[in-house]
Amino acid sequence: MSATLLSLRDLSLEFSLFGRRAYVLNRVSLDVPEARHVALVGESGCGKSVTMRAIMGLLRSPPARITGGEILFDGRDLLTMSAPEREALRGVAMSMVFQDPMTSLNPVFSVGDQMGSILKYADRRLGRARSKAERMTRVYEVLRQVRMPDPERIALAYPFMLSGGMRQRVLIAMALLNETRLLIADEPGTALDVTTQAQILKLLQDLVAERHLALLMITHNLGVVRASANYVYVMYAGSVVEHGPTAALFANPRHPYTRALIDCVPKLSGRTTFRGIEGTLPDYAAPPPGCRFAPRCPHATSVCATPPPDLAVGGAHGVSCWLEAEKAA
Repeated sequence: MSATLLSLRDLSLEFSLFGRRAYVLNRVSLDVPEARHVALVGESGCGKSVTMRAIMGLLRSPPARITGGEILFDGRDLLTMSAPEREALRGVAMSMVFQDPMTSLNPVFSVGDQMGSILKYADRRLGRARSKAERMTRVYEVLRQVRMPDPERIALAYPFMLSGGMRQRVLIAMALLNETRLLIADEPGTALDVTTQAQILKLLQDLVAERHLALLMITHNLGVVRASANYVYVMYAGSVVEHGPTAALFANPRHPYTRALIDCVPKLSGRTTFRGIEGTLPDYAAPPPGCRFAPRCPHATSVCATPPPDLAVGGAHGVSCWLEAEKAA
């Protein structure tokens, strides 16, 4: 059993905008063990990227404000750390691969210059003394690790000279420069063709196995999740509603929202009809008083107007739903 590297416990977050408070994250809890690939799934606007940015400390306060909970990294609460302590972790022990490589890379600097700058900044924070030649040796080494051909040539290239898949590999390489233990990937296959997307996912899986990385990937692509993740958390409107091992969750989805998400995936056989989810996400400034999915749920009853049962983390398969609680009673 792998040790847990990252734990979120009852994380709640709100934004204050134009005189209104938006209650974006609602008691989010999840675990990411070492050497495991964990996926956080849900439709666009459910709070997945906000959760990742909260972990990395990339949200401005104000307007963002964490109102409760813990973010534990290797047993230490990031929320109680001083700014210099947390800064020392970011980009070193924990790194993030952002969604769009073309906007994440600076178009006027070469790949080698950008990666070398990351190393130089980390060396200054950690008190390491390395020459420019030593830093470039490390750049070439990491580019080889992400299966980039001719790393010396790639280091001299500018982002516009690379394909989408190559730019995505460069972003992953940047995240791995400082012996990262936790890698957060935000939609790593966005805007890539299916063949290149499969290569990127295979690369991430190999890195998890070879380097014992803890990988937390956020996506709305259930096909990607089913093919690559060890464990899945399903998020709806800022709340985790179900979690479980990938095979168990897809074989027996227990929350109505999870079942609805799976039903949204078109089947190649054509034997089943594509079904969307009626309605829209709730207003975060005035969320429903109980289950946030209740206004869109075909099984909702009056009890769903009260907060659903707590979702324990650490079990084999957990669900926060009154319907499931009544079945178990």
